[in-house]
Amino acid sequence: MQLSGGSEADQRVGRLIGRIPVRNIWLLFLYASDLARFYGQHGAAIEESPDFPGLIARLLCYAVDRRLRRNLSRGYQKKQAVLTRVRGRIDLLETFAGDLLSKGMIACRFEEFTFDTPRNRLVRAALGELATRVDELPLRHECVRLAGDLGRHGVSGLTPSRAELSADRIGRNDADDLLMVSLAKLVFDLVLPTEDAGGHVTTRVEKDAVLVRRLFEKAVGNFYKAELRHLGWSVQQGKSLNWQIEYLTPGSASLFPGMLSDIILEHKGLGRRLIIDTKFTSVFGRSQHREAVLKSGYIYQLYTYLRSQERQHDPLSVTATGMFLHPTIDTDVDEAVRIQGHEVRFSTVDLSQSTGSILARLRGLVAVETRSRSQLT
Repeated sequence: MQLSGGSEADQRVGRLIGRIPVRNIWLLFLYASDLARFYGQHGAAIEESPDFPGLIARLLCYAVDRRLRRNLSRGYQKKQAVLTRVRGRIDLLETFAGDLLSKGMIACRFEEFTFDTPRNRLVRAALGELATRVDELPLRHECVRLAGDLGRHGVSGLTPSRAELSADRIGRNDADDLLMVSLAKLVFDLVLPTEDAGGHVTTRVEKDAVLVRRLFEKAVGNFYKAELRHLGWSVQQGKSLNWQIEYLTPGSASLFPGMLSDIILEHKGLGRRLIIDTKFTSVFGRSQHREAVLKSGYIYQLYTYLRSQERQHDPLSVTATGMFLHPTIDTDVDEAVRIQGHEVRFSTVDLSQSTGSILARLRGLVAVETRSRSQLT
């Protein structure tokens, strides 16, 4: 998919990242982060964002400011200190080793109820990182201000480890922290890649394309999880597919490539299995005699996915469907072919459309896939 700057007319309709409306970037972000409950909120902040880091910074500032106004969440933190009175449990070894009793002191281990929790430290670190990345001066100042406010509440500037964050689970009573913490995590995990080493300088458009590609791949799988599970479908993401290997030389085990599917949808009651591979590239290539032709490499890939998984004891493997799903701008493709019992589909979703149209398209692709199979029978 080719991303380029939008026209002035496009800009009047809404803010764009490349040629994609920023509201649709927000939609992908919500599904990629399992935050679909926030769909439809923060419309003004979204449309005011000129780029993706600006979008995340604006929304994070909003979420942090709201938490500070509604009482920042606190948690217990384990501490040890030498005190003049007993607090918590006495550390006997430290007390006697340092002869603290003769000095009127005692070593203690205790838990302190504090704002300096891993999640709050992560948010402060994310604000500091964003302050160095966004171009808008007022937004940069807002990030610095809120980071300072967290500091005045006792939140340190030390970025928490992944182990600390995994132990700091967000419960039902902390639901207000969900958006704030998810945005902060994406600053480091997904949204803001560092510059590549070497002499190549990545342009903003290239960076935005990388960000949208990551979001698209994850958002599609999470969308189908949210939409289809209650209808009896199982949804698997990132599942390894095994070859039916009958013979393997000793040295080939480390050289033989693996297969990893993006999304597998399955409904045993309907007798359906659909393997979806998302591609953030054009659905078409060129040949010597034709201007537009489906890419042969993709056909080979899906054919391999489908035929290599056939098992006699697994009826769905013999009739499974494969689909390549490409994001596009102002293009609509949904074509199918049957090869040796397997339907192979090439479909697109137009990210320049309204968010409602995008969701309807993703829903319709599964329905269309089911109908088209009966038509091709």
